[in-house]
Amino acid sequence: MRVAGGGTAGLLIAPALVSCAEEPITEPDILVSQEFSARTDAASATAAIAIDPARSAALTTIANERTAHADALRTEIDRAIGVYGDGTTPAVQTPSPTTTPAPAAPPSIDGLRDQLGASQRAAADLAVTQSGYRAGLLASISAACAVQVGVLLG
Repeated sequence: MRVAGGGTAGLLIAPALVSCAEEPITEPDILVSQEFSARTDAASATAAIAIDPARSAALTTIANERTAHADALRTEIDRAIGVYGDGTTPAVQTPSPTTTPAPAAPPSIDGLRDQLGASQRAAADLAVTQSGYRAGLLASISAACAVQVGVLLG
């Protein structure tokens, strides 16, 4: 009886354990748009140096910070994709941008300020929908964009 009962319990538990296995990733990570925005902002800040060389130091700082944001977001996206026990990654992955976005023309400082303000709001809006590390990362990015707009471009 004990052996039969143990076997029956094993039959009931096995499907439950299989259903707990990680689901394959089928949708792009919600952070991809934030990564693209950060790379776009960095390219715009770099391009803006051509029209306002007096702000070169501030614009370079913005470009470097937004690149660091993009890299941190990419690291989190890659972490979330994960790696299977055999060392492979899921078949459906969130692609990283293959090229750095470049503005059609160097933006004005006001245009860059507006662009960074939009990035700040988008990161803040997304942060409240997340938890843990992702919420903190997005809130930090939002705060940095606010400083870039208010202090570096103020």
